[in-house]
Amino acid sequence: MIKACIFDLDGTLANTLESMASVANELMKELGLKEMPVDNFRYYCGEGADMLVRRCLKDAGDPELLHYENARQIYRARFDADPLYKVCIYQGIPELLEKLKEENILLAVCSNKPHEAAVKVVKALFGDLFDFVIGQSDSIRRKPAPDAPLKAAEVLEVLPQECLYIGDTGTDMETGKAADMHTVGVLWGFRDREELERNGAQWIVEKPDDIRKIYEEYHHDQISCK
Repeated sequence: MIKACIFDLDGTLANTLESMASVANELMKELGLKEMPVDNFRYYCGEGADMLVRRCLKDAGDPELLHYENARQIYRARFDADPLYKVCIYQGIPELLEKLKEENILLAVCSNKPHEAAVKVVKALFGDLFDFVIGQSDSIRRKPAPDAPLKAAEVLEVLPQECLYIGDTGTDMETGKAADMHTVGVLWGFRDREELERNGAQWIVEKPDDIRKIYEEYHHDQISCK
């Protein structure tokens, strides 16, 4: 039986592509480097802010990462100051979350954002709708390590096998599998169907309400087997 849904944040609950690209390109310009196309950030993101900065710097004209330490600190500081800059919730997500809540499903967010930033963004976008939010910290390795979703399951007092793990990248699918959770890949985010399938998505959905249907079908099948 599914008792909890654990969501990735960027590219799953909220569209942060313009946000990441704007902050990073402003920084690249200040460093005298090339500004990168917004679409490139679909592939720069997914493994934390530091990795995004590394990938962006290399493509922007700093292959030896001479600016890395300075750039990562500035990038993080600007997001800390305004984590909601150009961030918007995907259409259909609020309705999905409300329906899951009505079914008494526990909700969590696991993000590769720094923990404080993840908590701040989720609170600002969704209020108190989520039961638990966890980001990257010294004690929580970044995805695809399963630390964050396993911690979420522990706090929510559910088994990993009782969770749907929902995300938009291959890294998310690897994370869910490593945590022994059911994986759902979403197509409205930053990556494509091929990547999600290649990394082990059990289900792939085109719109948020499809997640509710997966829960209902799985729930019905489990009851029928009893």
